[in-house]
Parts: sequence; C-alpha cells; structure tokens
Amino acid sequence: MAKPMAAEKLRRESESTLSRRRRRRAPAGVGPFRAETYLRAKAIVECVIAALLLIPGIPLMLLGALAIKLSSRGPAFYSQVRVGRQGRLFTIYKIRSMIHNCESLTGPRWSAPGDPRITGIGRLLRKTHLDELPQLFNVLRGEMALIGPRPERPEFVDDLELEFPTYRDRLLVRPGVTGLAQVQLPADTGLVSVRRKLTYDLYYIRNLSWWLEARVLLATAFKAAGVPYRVLRRLSGLPSSSRINRAVRPRRVRPSLDDRAQWAA
Repeated sequence: MAKPMAAEKLRRESESTLSRRRRRRAPAGVGPFRAETYLRAKAIVECVIAALLLIPGIPLMLLGALAIKLSSRGPAFYSQVRVGRQGRLFTIYKIRSMIHNCESLTGPRWSAPGDPRITGIGRLLRKTHLDELPQLFNVLRGEMALIGPRPERPEFVDDLELEFPTYRDRLLVRPGVTGLAQVQLPADTGLVSVRRKLTYDLYYIRNLSWWLEARVLLATAFKAAGVPYRVLRRLSGLPSSSRINRAVRPRRVRPSLDDRAQWAA
C-alpha cells in the first residue's frame, strides 16, 4: 500500500510544481491562433494514423509480449508516469524490455549503453522500436502525439528545468512516440545528451510544419528497418545537426561537472 501512495504523492507534487512553472504561450515564431489550429488538426490526423497503425500493431504487440513472458519473469507490459503538454502528468505504456522491478535497488535513472538491465528479447524490441507500440493508445487518448519531444519522467524534469531555462518549452506541444531528436540521436544518458536532444526538440517546435512531420515519420520507418543514420537523413531530407545547432542554442544556467566528465570520457 505504501508504494501506490508514494506514487500518487509524487504525481500530485510534480503536477503542482510543473503547473506553477509552465508558460501558456505559442511555440516561438508561431502565432497563438496558427499554432493551436495546427496542433488541433495534427491531433486529428495523428489519431487516424495511430488507429490504422494498430491494425498491424496489435498482433506485433502480442507477439512481443509473448516473447517477453517466455524469456523473463514479470509482466509483459509496464506503465510509467510521464510529463505531457503544459506539465500534465499521464501514464505511458510500453512492452517491458528490462528485468522486472529493475529500479527497486537503484531508483529512477536513465538507461545507459550496454545496460545489463535490458533483457535479450528487450534489446531486440528496443532496436526495432516495437516496445513503443502500446503508446499508440496514448495517441488515441490525446495524451501523446505521433511526432513530438520524448516525454520525460517527473523525477527528472524539475532538475532539468534548473539546468536549462528553455527545457520547459518542450511542454508547449504534446510529447511524441517518435520525433526529430529520437530518430537522429541515441537515448539520454546525461546532461550532455539532454542538451543535444533539447536543441532538436526546440528546432522542431519552432519550425512546425506538415513537411517536417512527414519527413520525421519517413525517417522513423527507415530507422525501424535498420537503415544507417547517414543514409536515413539523406533519404528523408531531415535538417543536418549543424543547421539545427546554428538555429537553436539552449542556454545553461550554470556549468556542470557532469558535462566535463562526459566530454573527458
């Protein structure tokens, strides 16, 4: 009983903190009316696409879940609280790719390259991104978009907002199953990688367009098929990292030893 109560307390405290900090404004460079109209139309289109993707997706989810159940102990699916648009908390769903209760001893932490907590089947599911398929239901529920910044856990958001003043701008749009940062960069492992992904997320938000959405969706299909990054970017026509870095430069509040340690490594 203590664990659900602790989770509910975290949800209430995080939602209260994020609600105080969030800024209700349109993405930079986009007028409020145009932004809201675009985001509403985007939500409708993405719900239709998500429903269509669930036709082949449900059998794949069931196969993935069966493989997890046969290869490791614990439930096939798991849920986790994430931060959505305007700081609202919601529950995300995934096929479990790590050992059951992997954070019981370490507490919340990011995954790292070669993470021993990832199971053999889980590694395959992550590589093909099949573990993300249950999030199509989050799209249908209006909590997520197909394309957008990756939703972060509330345990990390407060500290990241202190490190990066523009981090909260990611909350101006719904988080995505895939996105400009997700298809081009590896998962977050520390502040250096968070800063890089934030740059891509802010570029996406400041350049919202159907053309950019279509290219990210195409790149996602290429990435799931195992196409190398350089070929992927060329085929999909995504903006280069140099172009994104020139357009967006997230500020840091203070220097961090974590950055220097990661660059030295």
